[in-house]
Amino acid sequence: MNRKILAFVAIAVLFLSIGLYFGAKRFQPAPVADGAVGALMASSLPDAAGGQRTLAEWQGKTLVVNFWATWCPPCVDEMPELVALQDDLGGKNVQVLGIGIDSPSNIRQFSEKHRITYPLLVAGMEGTELSRQFGNQAGGLPFTVLIGSDGRVRQTYIGRLDLQKLRADLASL
Repeated sequence: MNRKILAFVAIAVLFLSIGLYFGAKRFQPAPVADGAVGALMASSLPDAAGGQRTLAEWQGKTLVVNFWATWCPPCVDEMPELVALQDDLGGKNVQVLGIGIDSPSNIRQFSEKHRITYPLLVAGMEGTELSRQFGNQAGGLPFTVLIGSDGRVRQTYIGRLDLQKLRADLASL
């Protein structure tokens, strides 16, 4: 009887290990595609107010590009911290940009309700493809990209941001 239990436990541990390995691997960002920053800077997207914005207007700044959606609880949870980050560092050549993978009306209503002080751009499902170019192969949200003022991707973050880590990464630039 003990051998059966021991065999069952061993098999369970094996499958748990395999699951953890593939689960962790799946949610690790892939390498950033060549030309991802150029494609981002060449993009023109509507903002929450309905105006058209060209991302090249922020070229030369350190960018914190946050892919998010109104229906994503971790995305919504981290937004007050991103607002505080923009308020703290906006005068120091740092710009937070939110790229919404959602409908224009949802993003507009969200922006008005929550008083987001950094630009929220509407990408819809095209935003998912744009985030994939930055290594977000799983399409998970939130997904954030730190781009240095030189236009090079410095870091990518999948899932809810650790703002202390992001601030440390910004300080190292």
